[in-house]
Amino acid sequence: MATQPIPEELWTVREYLRTSWSPDREFVDGRIEERNLGEKEHSIIQRYLTFLFMLKRDEWGVEVFPELRTQTESRRFRVPDVLVVRGEEKFERYITRPPLIAIEILSPEDTLRRTQEKASEYRGFGIENIWVIDPEPRLAYRYTSAGLEEVHTGELVVPETPIRVVLSELFAELDRA
Repeated sequence: MATQPIPEELWTVREYLRTSWSPDREFVDGRIEERNLGEKEHSIIQRYLTFLFMLKRDEWGVEVFPELRTQTESRRFRVPDVLVVRGEEKFERYITRPPLIAIEILSPEDTLRRTQEKASEYRGFGIENIWVIDPEPRLAYRYTSAGLEEVHTGELVVPETPIRVVLSELFAELDRA
């Protein structure tokens, strides 16, 4: 399937929201940006996380959405790989308030620098739990006020909630494929 060319001219928010691409693209200050798509490992991690949060949604009080447009600023829309909102959180077509968790899964073409910039934007929007998963070296990071920090505890958690993702179980999915 041929990819659609990215127009160079500036777009309005309205034009962006009325246009659909496959796969979806991000909108940054009037420009349409392609997202690096994952390969097999990216897809496996995304599937596992989506399934885990779906399975635990009642217990954890959450809803999970893969690749949902998120308006981080008036002229910026990002599309996190996995987005988790509180179960009672209601919205229309896309996210306009900070979700509980934004998860980015690195693809081979992604750089930590670009991902860190995106995570900083998420933090500025008010997202407190920003997780970055790197399937190739099997590493996980949290983005905090201090920046990107590698997770050494063996699990990703949301403080003061039962939410817990065991990294050894997550990365074991890669061995099954």
